[in-house]
Amino acid sequence: MKTLLTGVTGNFGPYLARELIAHGHEVVLFSITKPDDEFKGCEWVSGNINNAADCLKAMKGKNIEAVHNVAAMPDPTDWVGWEGHDDPAIYPLTMQTNIVGLYNMLQAAIRSNVGVFVNTGTNCVYGHGYRITDRPFIIKYLPIDEDHPADIEDSYSFSKKTGEQLLEMYAKVYGLRCYSLRSGYIANIQNRSDMKNRSEGMDELLEWLAAWIAAEDLATAHRLLMEQAEMIDPFGYYNCMSDDSMFIEPTMDVLNRYRPDLIPLIREPLTDYASLFSSKRLKAVTGWQPKVTWR
Repeated sequence: MKTLLTGVTGNFGPYLARELIAHGHEVVLFSITKPDDEFKGCEWVSGNINNAADCLKAMKGKNIEAVHNVAAMPDPTDWVGWEGHDDPAIYPLTMQTNIVGLYNMLQAAIRSNVGVFVNTGTNCVYGHGYRITDRPFIIKYLPIDEDHPADIEDSYSFSKKTGEQLLEMYAKVYGLRCYSLRSGYIANIQNRSDMKNRSEGMDELLEWLAAWIAAEDLATAHRLLMEQAEMIDPFGYYNCMSDDSMFIEPTMDVLNRYRPDLIPLIREPLTDYASLFSSKRLKAVTGWQPKVTWR
């Protein structure tokens, strides 16, 4: 398939580009800065997803069959205490990029007769991270699946949840087959090496529920959704996380020691280093299986 990929100069984008190329797909790259020489064999379109004209330029008349939208702001740029919090040129960027930027890409896709759109989402759509108030995120059951209720407090999580709603609308209204992957922390090779010697405390790990995904495994999930789009529902969002957690100790040992209140909420065994999230839906729909571990 001829595919358009945004965000190739980021942390995850190169892995997805390699995955698509390795499986025989033609890849057009769309990014603000020039991609690495590794991808010099691919067509590159210079542009920004926040510019609707750039998005149209990247797709119009190119016979693009599928879009992989990776480009996004990866955190809330309006977060209190962060650089740019008081700068009106910076603090709106998360909402602008992750909502309007996605809208620009979807509009370009339907105006260019694209058939499939796969978006890199996040498990932050549940609302467990970036809490602003003292009100805790309430876990209803474990492991958390796609049906677990959300309780969002920050702009990043909100923008990504709104993005899913945009994708659903475009699938229903325009017939564009749209999918979003609720990834955990995306870890490349260097990240995984660092994870072995990381310094964050248990409070931080528990806040983020210790979920992660190898960049290679996320790339495979992107590709499988694209390749199988005609055989599955036209819209879906899927947890995409490693089967093992970021905990150094077995998961049940951690819960027994730090969060015994969660033990009664476990609906299926959390053996060994099991993730607190379930990716069963993605596995059932596409046959995807995570293969990379940091351990």
